[in-house]
Amino acid sequence: MNNLIDLYTDYLLSSFGQTTATGLSRLIDNHISHDKITRLLSTQDFDSKDLWKMIKRDIRKIESENGLLIFDDTIEEKPHTQENDVICWHYDHSKGKSIKGVNIVTCLYNSSGLSLPISFEVITKPISYDIETQKSVRNKSDVTKNDILCNMLNVAVKNQVKFSCVLADIWYSSSKNMKYIVKTIKKDFVMPVKNNRLVALSKKDKNSNNFVNIKSLKWQDKPVKVWMKGVPFELLIHKQVFRNKDNSIGFIYLATNNLDYTKEDMETLYKKRWSIEVFHKTLKQNTSLAKSPTKVARTQKNHIFMSILASVKLELLSFRDKRNHFSLKMKLYTKAIKSAFKELKRIKKKYGVEELPA
Repeated sequence: MNNLIDLYTDYLLSSFGQTTATGLSRLIDNHISHDKITRLLSTQDFDSKDLWKMIKRDIRKIESENGLLIFDDTIEEKPHTQENDVICWHYDHSKGKSIKGVNIVTCLYNSSGLSLPISFEVITKPISYDIETQKSVRNKSDVTKNDILCNMLNVAVKNQVKFSCVLADIWYSSSKNMKYIVKTIKKDFVMPVKNNRLVALSKKDKNSNNFVNIKSLKWQDKPVKVWMKGVPFELLIHKQVFRNKDNSIGFIYLATNNLDYTKEDMETLYKKRWSIEVFHKTLKQNTSLAKSPTKVARTQKNHIFMSILASVKLELLSFRDKRNHFSLKMKLYTKAIKSAFKELKRIKKKYGVEELPA
C-alpha cells in the first residue's frame, strides 16, 4: 500500500498534464496495472488521520515550542466536472461570487524553516431540499469552517503537536474561535479583524456597554489595548499599514491576546501566514490537484489527499535542495523537455526526416 502511495505521489509531482491510473501504469511500462492504481483511489477513504500517520515522523523532527499552526482554505475551480458532494458551489471572496469546484480547509504546521500540512478537510455539501424553489440544491455544508478550525486545533493538541501561536486570516477571526484558542487550548493567536468590530478602551467601558467602532480609534506608533465585544479577555490591536503592488496604501487591523507583543512581533508572526498561501498555490500548480479527470466523489477526495501528501514531499525536497517549490518543479519540467527533445531527434534520424533548410 505505502509503496503504491509513494509511486502515485511521485507521479503527481513529475506530471505536467492530466493524471490518470492508465497514465501512471503506462509511465512505468505497465509493471503495475491501472486497475490496481484505480483500486487504491476507490476502495477506501484517506483522511487527516492517514495524513498524520504518514507525516508524524517528519513533524517530530522539526517541531518546537515556538511552532505555529496556520489555517486557511482554498477553492480549486472545476467548472466542467459533474457536480457532487465534493464538486459543488462555494463563495470565492477573491472573485466576489460563487464558483463550482473543490473547497479545502488546511492546517499547516510551521517550524524550523519548514511548513507541512498536518490536517485537512474537504468541504462537502450533501443534497438538501430548498422549500422556496422546490429543488434539490447543494448550498450548505454540515459543519462550518469555524467548527473545522476548532476541531483541527483539538486534534493537534491531542496529537501533542508543539506550538505557541495560531495564525489565520480575517474569515476565521470570530469571537468563538478567539475564545476557543485562548480558553480551551490556552495558546496565543494573531489574526486580522474586520473594520466594523466594536471595542471598548477599558473594562469599565466594556461593563457599561460603551463600545466604539474600531475605525474610530486614534492610532499611534504602538498597539492599543481593547476589550472587543463578545470576547471575554483583553486584546492588543495594531493597525498595520502596507503598500500594495499598484503602489496604493492598504491596512489591516491585527489582533492578538498576547499583551506583551510589540507591533513588530505581530507583523513578523502574521507575515508567516503567507506560507499557507504558497502551500495552496503549490497544490494547484505543482502537485496536480485539479489534474485528475475522475468523476466519483471518493476517488476525487483520495486524489486530493495524494496531492496534499505530494506537497509534503515537495516541501522536504525543496528545503534540502535549497530551491523553492516552483524552481524545483521547473527543474523537473526542463529535464522532461530535454528528454523529449532528444527522443524527437532520435526518431527523426531513424526515419531520415531532414532538418528544415536554413
